Parts: sequence; C-alpha cells; structure tokens
Amino acid sequence: MTRNTKIVIFCLLLAVVIAVVPLIILKGTEFGGADGAAEEAVNAINPDYEPWASPVIEPPGGETESLLFCVQAALGGGVFGFGLGYLICRKKFMRKEEQSYDNDR
Repeated sequence: MTRNTKIVIFCLLLAVVIAVVPLIILKGTEFGGADGAAEEAVNAINPDYEPWASPVIEPPGGETESLLFCVQAALGGGVFGFGLGYLICRKKFMRKEEQSYDNDR
C-alpha cells in the first residue's frame, strides 16, 4: 500500500469518527439549525415581531428540507472537487508537456 493510500484511508476513518462520535455520546439531544436559533433570539428580543417575508414554496415536511440541503451540499462538493481535480490535473499535464517539449529539442 502506498503512502498516499494510507493517508486517504486514515482521513476517511477520521471523518467517520468525527461524524459518529457526537451521535453516540450525545443521546437524546436535538441538533437544531441556525434558522431556529435565530427565530428564538428574535422572539426573545421582541415577542411582537411579525415576519415581513414568507417562503415562496413551503416544503411538505422536514425530510424534504433535509433532502434539499443534502442535494445542495452534494452539488457544492461535486463542483469543488471537480475544480480542484481540474487544477491538479492541469498542473500535472503542463509538466508532461514541458518535459516532452524539452525531449523533442
């Protein structure tokens, strides 16, 4: 096994541990989002506050909202990964072209 393969496996295992350990240790806890915390803070400051905007499309349930968030995260990760891969491969192929150009002369 190469050194890079060992590093990748270690990073994947570390990511799994970071994601799973809080779920095991903190039982019975609700992981709320920033929207709920902001709403509570506004209501604590001004209980008579009326929102001046409402959602255009209301998702039918919490699962749909979670699904849309996951799709958004996956698309963002895909775009980021594609861009990073493009930059790395571009650099690698530019080196190969320079080497082949030097060998031709």
